[in-house]
Amino acid sequence: MRLSELPIEYKKAIPVIRKIEAAGFEAYFVGGSVRDTLLGQKIHDVDIATSAFPEEIKQLFPKTIDIGIEHGTVLVLHEEEQYEITTFRTESTYQDYRRPDSVSFVRTLEEDLKRRDFTINAFALKEDGEIIDLFDGLADLENHVLRAVGRPFERFHEDALRMMRGLRFVSQLGFKLEEETAKAIEDNHALLEKISIERMNVEFIKMLLGDFRNHGLVAFVETKCYIYCPQLKEDGEALLRFADLPSIPLKKESQAWALLLNQLGRAEQEVAPFLKAWKCSNQMIREVQRLVKGLAKRQERRLTPLEIYHLGKDASLDVEELMIYFQQTPDTTTVLDIYHALPIKTMSELSIDGKVLLATSEKKPGKWVSEALALAESAVVNGLVPNEQAALLTYLKEQQG
Repeated sequence: MRLSELPIEYKKAIPVIRKIEAAGFEAYFVGGSVRDTLLGQKIHDVDIATSAFPEEIKQLFPKTIDIGIEHGTVLVLHEEEQYEITTFRTESTYQDYRRPDSVSFVRTLEEDLKRRDFTINAFALKEDGEIIDLFDGLADLENHVLRAVGRPFERFHEDALRMMRGLRFVSQLGFKLEEETAKAIEDNHALLEKISIERMNVEFIKMLLGDFRNHGLVAFVETKCYIYCPQLKEDGEALLRFADLPSIPLKKESQAWALLLNQLGRAEQEVAPFLKAWKCSNQMIREVQRLVKGLAKRQERRLTPLEIYHLGKDASLDVEELMIYFQQTPDTTTVLDIYHALPIKTMSELSIDGKVLLATSEKKPGKWVSEALALAESAVVNGLVPNEQAALLTYLKEQQG
């Protein structure tokens, strides 16, 4: 097969390919970008595989960075672009199911492609548009099948994360796991215990954000991979309920976590421990906590102005968008109208602060200050008192004595 037109990202990299070939070596575009090109999707990173060894690449190009030279990868800076160029290689046994014990550089493309994870990721593309397909990946693309290269058992024992990557591709592409590949994942799902949570997190979130999330979740449960994921061991049925929700793609990671936690029935106080187990950032934990709290209230009724104020504009809109998964049409216009009509957007806009309260009171500093400010804040947001210093001090005096 030959492509009649290459994406602009490839065209920019052709001078790099030609320079390597002019020196007597082979060079091809490889990896996910070739797959995405064949699927008509936008490509991102352009990766190049070559028969040239790292030192030979460094001699050919004046600007390079050693980003993984022990594994054969050199970053080449060309004009305003940068390309990862990796030497054809084979890998030894994998004692830890994550990293090869050793890497050997080779001169043949076939040896290199044999170590790829799935057939649809094992293409090589020549600069003239010719597709090299040694493992019938084109047929699998056409049939929407996700098949491991060679023996699935070996591929997953080399790197157990490939099982999660496979489920992620099911979610992103809507492909079906080939029977032997699916069985190998189910048989070896316990190997996920050997994988770092950080790496699992990346693949899991991509799965939740996929266009075919429901397919990915069902495969996730059927292969039993969920059992070795943090905090999910007892949640097979809940994950299938999650899969039954409308298959509309989620937009944000924070929304994905919030909807998952909602479907798992996790209480508000369980959010932080759950996400910490997944090694999420503190910022992500705070965002999801707001969404989980807001979503629980929104499922019962419309959010009040005070709730929208405390959530903030972005979180309030995110919560409203999630209502589409509960047979409700999100009304983001009303949420925005309420937000824009708020007399204040943050506590800093309140016309009184702690200094004012202490200066106008004979009380000593204490908890009463923060309580008074919270009372004033709520009163202003709810329209009970104008955001004016004199009016607020009078209101607080009446309320607190």
